Amino acid sequence: MDALTPKTDIHSGRGWRPEGCDRIGLVLQGGGALGAYQAGVYQALEEAGIMPDWVSGVSIGAINSAIIAGNRPERRLERLRTFWECITDRKVSYYTPDGDIYRQMRNLLSSWYTIALGQPGFFAPWKTSPVFSASGAKTALSYYDTAPLRQTLLELVDFDLINDPTHIRFSVGAVNVLTGNFVYFDNATDHIEPEHIMSSGALPPALPMVKVGTDYFWDGGLVSNTPLQHLLEEEDKLNKLVFQVDLFSARGDLPRSLQDVMGRQKDITYSSRTRYNTDVYKKLLGWKKKTYDALCKIPEEHLSDEDRALKEDLSALPEITILQLIYQQRSYEGHAKDYEFSRTSMNEHWQSGYEDTRETIARRDHLRMPKKDAGICVFDVHRDAEREAPSA
Repeated sequence: MDALTPKTDIHSGRGWRPEGCDRIGLVLQGGGALGAYQAGVYQALEEAGIMPDWVSGVSIGAINSAIIAGNRPERRLERLRTFWECITDRKVSYYTPDGDIYRQMRNLLSSWYTIALGQPGFFAPWKTSPVFSASGAKTALSYYDTAPLRQTLLELVDFDLINDPTHIRFSVGAVNVLTGNFVYFDNATDHIEPEHIMSSGALPPALPMVKVGTDYFWDGGLVSNTPLQHLLEEEDKLNKLVFQVDLFSARGDLPRSLQDVMGRQKDITYSSRTRYNTDVYKKLLGWKKKTYDALCKIPEEHLSDEDRALKEDLSALPEITILQLIYQQRSYEGHAKDYEFSRTSMNEHWQSGYEDTRETIARRDHLRMPKKDAGICVFDVHRDAEREAPSA
């Protein structure tokens, strides 16, 4: 790995990047307790000297993104660790016998604790249950209060830093409660406050909608659980290397129990639309290239000013490599995996993200920009391994 990605002083803020790469993006999907996987991904990237200059997230991915963007490079990993140890600071059991069935029971107990008590530094049950609250009261609109999360963000995120797009580009996705429209809060255009991040993770009915300006917002995962599209739609000519980190897998096994059904439904509902987004973007780039080729065949004197401007705009289309990392669920994890916040599970998720990323960046052919006119290339270390298996 060191030969591929030589160590770079993280204090410089730029880090290593492939030849011809203008921007490194880190795109983080929502997924609650599974978000520790993303922290492990970031640790592996930092150790390899790969420093993203655009971080974007939804839900828990928005919180991880804020901690990364809202701290100097030398403090990011420390602050990520502080956050995840804070919200998993509850002892579930002192001893768990070895075996999947015992771990399933332990995880179930942990998820029950979350339902009953919330999570420290994240969310807490309202003193008055929504069942007994009058219509219109703030306690009638969700089961938990996210005031603890706001305080945690203020302690771990430097909002002066996060609002400096020259430091790092930052964006999070949320859904307008009234219109149902998906919106991006971006430090290139918006002044970011804790409410922007909290709104991206306000998943109903558990967590309350969050007011930003004059509007109210819910979790962006209700519409799209990945902010990849925002990065792809950026009207620039920058070549990009993007690490897309997903916490729910679109692929899975046939359910064999009602618990399996509930888990599989959640995976499908919240799995990333990465493949759809990249397929659409590939087609769009293909049509842009065909348009440019057609314009090149027309004599210059027959082109209008609008045609010449379009030809110039299409003359240098960006090349994009996407490295997709998808959390691989363990056999003893059930449908409550996204709200099972035990310290043991957190450490497992973190380590899994770390190992997957080390394996991904160790593949020399993945860490290159596409050949000219290739447009966009997508690699998935787990899926690639499956394809290569028959010929091994």
